[in-house]
Amino acid sequence: MSTPTSTSTGAVPGPGPNAGAGSLTERYVHEVVRRLPVDQRRDIADELRATIADTIEARGAAGVRSAEREVLSEMGDPIRCAARYADRPLGLIGPGNYPAYIRLLVLLLGSVLPVITVGSMLVELADGRDVGVAIGTGVTTVFTLGAQMFAGVTLVFAVAERIRHREGRPPRTATWTPDDLPEVRQPDKGGAWAMVATLWSALQLAAVVWQHTAQPYRLQHGAGAGGRIDVLDPALWNGWIWPVLAGLAARVAVCAVRVAGRGWTVRLAVCNAAAKAAFALPLAWILHHERLFNPEFLADMRGNLLTQDVRSGLAAIVLAVSAYSVVKAFRKARR
Repeated sequence: MSTPTSTSTGAVPGPGPNAGAGSLTERYVHEVVRRLPVDQRRDIADELRATIADTIEARGAAGVRSAEREVLSEMGDPIRCAARYADRPLGLIGPGNYPAYIRLLVLLLGSVLPVITVGSMLVELADGRDVGVAIGTGVTTVFTLGAQMFAGVTLVFAVAERIRHREGRPPRTATWTPDDLPEVRQPDKGGAWAMVATLWSALQLAAVVWQHTAQPYRLQHGAGAGGRIDVLDPALWNGWIWPVLAGLAARVAVCAVRVAGRGWTVRLAVCNAAAKAAFALPLAWILHHERLFNPEFLADMRGNLLTQDVRSGLAAIVLAVSAYSVVKAFRKARR
């Protein structure tokens, strides 16, 4: 049985010609092969479909749907099935507990950890701390709390596995049913909004470079009246502007790959997180320390454009929006 989707892009092979994308079989196959190396997905998807179809057919034509559910239940959790195909050792946790272990880790690291991290940074800012202190708190929280979550969950499951083994109890296998299979969703490429995000990041990148090369602002007062200067602080080009530009360029690339490819993947979400960090963290520091605008530009405007409270608020907004975008990308990539 052939599949229409090429694996050269890393996409999960599509359903066969006689199967619906929402059928239990297709949902099961999708959950298995998406956890396998790209070069194995097509062959294993075909093999799984053929095995399931042959087993259902061998049990008689009557009650095809009930036979399908029965066969999938016997095959077990798709995570465990994928581990068997990939020949991955699951000895530390064991195949009986491994699916629950993976799902709990994904929940904690993909949802709980980002919320706690952003919350700790906002608390620091609310207490009047420096943005640099808040950023340091966020980074420390990610590494320390993330490591503690990973180590704690792994230790609990490993101990439970050893206790089960010593007591001679069989591994738990009856908790998974075909009702737990998620629907096969279409890749989220973002549509028009993703294209707008790509264009917006590209315009931001171009505007920063343009204002530095064209020096668009003409001085109105003082001895230098008539001269042209940068709007942003030229000193930024000695260091701080480069990670911001790198983050914008990476963001353009990430958005373009998302639109042209197959939507969010875990790898693309990781690249998006790195791009957001490169852009948001230095920009928040620049805003908080009043390093964004050219001092000559501010003097010619006869005053500061942003108060300290406004700058701190903007820095917090930049961090919060970026963190939300990263979490959202990871959630959409988890399929």
